[in-house]
Formats: sequence, C-alpha cells, structure tokens
Amino acid sequence: MTVEIRRKAFARAGLIGNPSDGYNGKTIAFSVKNYCAEVMLQESERLQIIATERDDNSYADIHALHKDISLHGYYGGIRLIKATIKAFVDYCLLTGQVLKPGNFKVSVQSNIPQQVGMAGSSAIIVAMLRALMEFYGVAIEKRVQPSLVFSVEHKELGIGGGLQDRVIQVYEGVVAMDFSAESITMVDGFEAGCYTRLDKSLMPPLYMAFRPASSEPTEVFHNNLRERYDAGDMVIVEAMKKFADLTDKAVAELHRGDAQAFGGLLNANFDLRQSMCELNPQHVEMISVARSAGATAKYAGSGGAIVGTYADQAQFESLKGMMEKIGCEVFKPII
Repeated sequence: MTVEIRRKAFARAGLIGNPSDGYNGKTIAFSVKNYCAEVMLQESERLQIIATERDDNSYADIHALHKDISLHGYYGGIRLIKATIKAFVDYCLLTGQVLKPGNFKVSVQSNIPQQVGMAGSSAIIVAMLRALMEFYGVAIEKRVQPSLVFSVEHKELGIGGGLQDRVIQVYEGVVAMDFSAESITMVDGFEAGCYTRLDKSLMPPLYMAFRPASSEPTEVFHNNLRERYDAGDMVIVEAMKKFADLTDKAVAELHRGDAQAFGGLLNANFDLRQSMCELNPQHVEMISVARSAGATAKYAGSGGAIVGTYADQAQFESLKGMMEKIGCEVFKPII
C-alpha cells in the first residue's frame, strides 16, 4: 500500500511585540486557522517536487509578469520545499539520525494570502517539516523545530525576520515568547527562546484585515531594520526594549481581562513601530481607517496585514464596511 501523508500549518498574526522577536525582544502571537498550507507526501520511486501555482511561469504578457513580481516578489513553493529538505537532512546528519530508505513525491497547496505578513512561506516549511518527520520517523524536539524552520528561511534563502512566526506555527494557539538573552538556550545546536502557551479564552474580540493590492515581501522591512540595529542605531535599540515592555504589560492585561487597556497597548505597538521608520502609506492608511471606526489596530506582521480589537458586532460591521471601501478583506480570526 502506498504511503500518503498530509500535514498542515496555519497562517499567523503577531499580536504584540513584533518586530522585536529577531532582536532579543518579547512577543505574543496566535495561529489563524482561516488559512493554511498543506503538504502531501506520497511514496514514489524517485524524489519529485511538483510545481505549485506560485511556480507558474506562464503569463498573459510582459506587463502581467511585471505586475506579479511587483506585488508578490520572486516567491515560489519549490525553493521552500527544496530548502526544507536540505535543512532536514543537515539536522539528521548533525544529530546522527539515519534516514530509512525511501523516496516521495511532494505537492503543496496554500490559501494563505501572499506577501501580506501572515507567514505563508514559513507555513509551507512547517507543514513540510512535519511531513518529513513522519515519513522518515524522525523526532525533533518541539522547541527546536521553530529554529530549524527559521534556518531554512534565514540561512538557506536569506529571508529576514525572527523566530516568532515559526514558533506560533509549530505550537499553534496563543503563545507568549521571550527571546531575551537570558532566556535563550541551545538545543541540538539551535537557539531556542522561552515559549509560554496562553489560554485563547483570554483574547478579546479580534479582527484581521489585509489589502491584496499593497502586499510587500517581509524582507523589505526587516533587512533595513537589521542594518540599523547592527549599526547600533539607538532609536531601534531602545524601541526593541519598549516592544518587550509592551508585551509584558499585554500579558498582565489579558489575565486581568481589561480589553480596553489591552487594545491601547496594541495601538501603542504600532505607534512605536511608526516612530522607528517610514512605513508603506497604504498600510498606514489601513491603520487609520480601522481606528476611525473605533477599533484598535497594529501590523500583524511586516507585509501589510493588520490586527486589532473591536468592542461589539456593530463596531465590527462598521469597521468591515469602511475597510472594504479601500480594498481590504476583513475577517474574524479562528484561533
């Protein structure tokens, strides 16, 4: 009987603290089950990677190609799969785990909106890693998995960012993360932070929104941030400390059940981010429109999606209508 393995990983939202996760900060994130990437492995004679829609090289004309790259960058599923397989084998060699004989063909499907900051690329990698672990019978400690996934993107592919996306996609639910120097430990040659699961019932009513026409690769933001941080730019260094402080306060407010105070911290998170650097005007407009509807708002990542709180259904409907007028899709995330 042919072995067939299917594994999923969900989109995610950075709730507070981002983008400090790559800079010894603290964050809270949650998984978004509305969208997912799914990998299917089937036993086969040769190892085969089946092209996805993201790898389509057929266009109506030269202007269609230009528009696609301008909106979505040079992204594709095959490079993510190849890099994950390589990193998986590297890990097995490092830890002395011998892979059993066997080949597979792999295909990927994903409905996660591209380049809007919902971690579509790392979802594919996490799903692929899960499938490889099962296919070859390899166990990888959970707190190592996010770091291994991060190495795929950072080391193999040069994608900027931090551990937050990979942590929440591995752990799922709602997780508070501490990446401070004193909380980092080494496991199997990988750095791992301190990850604490939070009860999702603590969450106030949340919405998310994204604007497909203004998507932007995450490295557009992160590469500049890394340069400034490494250069000792005190605006960035001090901001990272403030993001961590906001996260600590947010955890406290969640446990207190003070939705209004928590929402205020989300607003403060975006305001701090905006003070650090120039942001995409279309993304800033999303924040402004959401706030004008009475909701709180901040970036959910670094590609344009936003997340925030709202008071009641009437406010959500008002928010949805106003956001749709500027070309946004609005939804309630399923955690």
